[in-house]
Amino acid sequence: MSLINTEIKPFAATAYQNGEFIEVTDANLRGQWSVVVFYPADFTFVCPTELEDLADHYAEFRKLGVEIYSVSTDTHFSHKAWHDSSEAIGKIQYPMVADPTGTITNNFEVMREGQGLADRGTFVIDPEGRIQVMEVTAEGVGRDAAELLRKVKAAQYVAAHPGEVCPAKWKEGEKTLKPSLDLVGKI
Repeated sequence: MSLINTEIKPFAATAYQNGEFIEVTDANLRGQWSVVVFYPADFTFVCPTELEDLADHYAEFRKLGVEIYSVSTDTHFSHKAWHDSSEAIGKIQYPMVADPTGTITNNFEVMREGQGLADRGTFVIDPEGRIQVMEVTAEGVGRDAAELLRKVKAAQYVAAHPGEVCPAKWKEGEKTLKPSLDLVGKI
């Protein structure tokens, strides 16, 4: 069953952000656009490359009013230790959410059965708390923050322009489509 257009489920967790432990709940993901990025584990291999890529694009996401939340089943203490010891992870300014109980990971249906680790799941959540974009990749397949940024812009555009849709490879400022009977078979 797809999670697209479903509302996020309640959760409460501790996160590491900018030298502090903070509380993050489902309420933080409402009222603004949010991106939740699940990854298998701290101190691994593909994960720091993805999280650093997000850190490098973080200012662009923030300009769009988007907060990023990275989530793994590690503890907030592990997140802090990784942040303090890795040059790549040290760039991160967004909340690194700890989910040692697996509540959030299970809520988003990306828990690996019997492993206690998250799959590489990416979710774009609108201000009403509904999932608008979701993608899950295999452990060895890293994600691209620039492509995620493009998808966020498309989701925001569609939300702000009812009746319009963004075609493949759409970029901000490019032509959109208005589905109608007259357009059927003409694309």
